[in-house]
Amino acid sequence: QVQLVESGGGLVQAGDSLILSCTASGSTFSNYRTAWFRQAPGKEREFVAIISGSGASTFYANSVKGRFTASRDNAKNSVYLRMNSLKPEDTAVYYCAAEQGPINPASSRNRSDPNRYHNWGQGTQVTVST
Repeated sequence: QVQLVESGGGLVQAGDSLILSCTASGSTFSNYRTAWFRQAPGKEREFVAIISGSGASTFYANSVKGRFTASRDNAKNSVYLRMNSLKPEDTAVYYCAAEQGPINPASSRNRSDPNRYHNWGQGTQVTVST
């Protein structure tokens, strides 16, 4: 089992940048692929990005590709999401989620299906104003 806590959300203007952090405890974090999801009011939970346990591999949703960057520092038990050029449509609660095992590059569900993850943080609010 691993426990996750997100931080770093806040209120920013369109075009600004923000860095989210996800800090883990309770297990060997390098064994976990770790994803970022977001959920806006009235919308389904949406995949944003995923990073492998080693940090060697990443995948991004098309909506954030080129703007968001996932990274990790296993010595600090942390995963990060740097968000550049933020848009109002990025407004959502952002969650980190972790699951043991590697990313399967041949399986979209392995990466982006929320049901494949059994460890979730409580979320952090990101609000982007116009």
